[in-house]
Amino acid sequence: MSDVLELVQARLYAALGEPDARAAVTFLGTDRIEVLRFVSEDTGGDGDIVRYATLGMSDHPMADPTAVLADPVRGPRAELVLSVRAGLADTDKVLRPLAVLAASPQVEGVVVAPGASLDVGGPLWPGAPFSSVLVAEPGGLVEDLTLDEPMDPVRFLPLLPMTPNEAAWKRVHGAKELQERWLRHGTDLRDPLRSGVPLAD
Repeated sequence: MSDVLELVQARLYAALGEPDARAAVTFLGTDRIEVLRFVSEDTGGDGDIVRYATLGMSDHPMADPTAVLADPVRGPRAELVLSVRAGLADTDKVLRPLAVLAASPQVEGVVVAPGASLDVGGPLWPGAPFSSVLVAEPGGLVEDLTLDEPMDPVRFLPLLPMTPNEAAWKRVHGAKELQERWLRHGTDLRDPLRSGVPLAD
């Protein structure tokens, strides 16, 4: 494990505790991506929360796809974090889709940033009403990890599952409007079985 990933792992452990499971996925032409599983008690009393965090995406900076040469040191770095309520669905099957998303900067040359939509091309887990996620702003659950100059900090980006209708609505109206609609309707974004938010009012 690289020095960067050791620091990232330590930051995840400090924020989320010890993982109770981890899995590794390797795609052709990319470095290994691990997905760590953390379980924590919901202080609201609605059951445990399972958090899945990637480890490996931040080992290299994300490169601007229009750049002629990728900078091996400078550029945004990130890992992905998904939080869902435990015991309501077979959400552990999300490990591979998460690894696919974490590998996308290496495979497709994309820069994953807040406000972006990421599509996995199928249900996030068996029976899931979601096939895409909205990348939210970092800093709430796991603080950014500052690295030595000139490297950019590692940001831990929350993923918010979207139904197909929500994803289509977001493409027209934007991420901020969708998040405000979720908030206005009291949407439980950690419910793996939730229905889509009303989009007509």
